[in-house]
Amino acid sequence: MNELVEKSKERLDKVLSHLEESFRDIRTGAANPNMLSKVEVEYYGMMTPINQVAGITVVEGRQLYVKPYDNSLLKGIEKAIFAANLGLTPQNDGTGIRINVPQLTEERRKEFGKLASKYAEEAKVALRNVRRDVVDQIRKDKTVPEDLRKAGEEDMNKVIEQYTKKIDKMTQDKQKDIMKI
Repeated sequence: MNELVEKSKERLDKVLSHLEESFRDIRTGAANPNMLSKVEVEYYGMMTPINQVAGITVVEGRQLYVKPYDNSLLKGIEKAIFAANLGLTPQNDGTGIRINVPQLTEERRKEFGKLASKYAEEAKVALRNVRRDVVDQIRKDKTVPEDLRKAGEEDMNKVIEQYTKKIDKMTQDKQKDIMKI
């Protein structure tokens, strides 16, 4: 029983890492190189992540500066950022691209807060699915006495409770970050 519960922790950790990844996509008021993580640029006929063809730095907290390793990519990077529909306007200065990150409005912050809650709820559903799978396996194993099966279920419930608390904490931290001006 303990082995099943321990194996499930690997799946539960994947749920948490997926949630972290989803939270990275939610914009806060400050500039962050991760804002461009989904942007891909055509490079020698292949779509390539922008961070593999350019250096991305934060300037003065409110601006991103994208410096391509190959200057012939400037126009392509500019087009890719426009096409990514991030609500950001790239400005080509001849050697790199400056992107001013506008301050979020109160309404937009609330929308992002709701989005964070939605991602958290999806993660909790994934936790419950893992719990259901493990509990089903425990219940099907008739070679183990009933009291040990019950103990296994209780252990799994405790683990799920711990992961749920982690998700709640991550969500609370992200919402504070979003609402911070």
